[in-house]
Amino acid sequence: FGSQTTHMICRIINELGGEVKLVNPEDVRAERQLQGIILSGGPADVFEKDAPMIDPEIFKLGVPILGICYGHQLMGYLLHGEVKVGVKKEFGPAELIIEKPSGLLTGVPSGITVWMSHGNEVTKLPDGFVDNARTPTKPHTVVANENKKMYGLQFHPEVVHTDFGEQILENFLKICGIAPIQ
Repeated sequence: FGSQTTHMICRIINELGGEVKLVNPEDVRAERQLQGIILSGGPADVFEKDAPMIDPEIFKLGVPILGICYGHQLMGYLLHGEVKVGVKKEFGPAELIIEKPSGLLTGVPSGITVWMSHGNEVTKLPDGFVDNARTPTKPHTVVANENKKMYGLQFHPEVVHTDFGEQILENFLKICGIAPIQ
């Protein structure tokens, strides 16, 4: 979706032992043998007329999905949650407060620093999703629908400024059934 860090996500997943194929959003459904999907960040607003989109049918493919920043907002938007312009835009470090365990957050302690980069936010979760973690100003920072293996992060785990970011991506690989390299 135009993220400056998409290639960083791919590099980390490759280093952890996952095979990555970077595809345009409209080509996701054409991919075969998917073990998981990561919806990257990007500079657009999901409710703009020409915002990058995906076919909502990908949510029915039955593979784990991780939305990062714009990807998190897009997932919330397409699954009938709400996304709005945030009252307070966040660009930079924020404290992550874990409130409910999640497979995505296994081994990640509460109180870590995460790197935020957004002006919009999910303000109402789609049905079946729960909050797992928040920042002091954003209640829906880490969300999950564990039954459908769908996860959303409002921050960027791929950047060095996020503590335990690689652990979060490794946890997603495990959710996808991919054994990380030790």
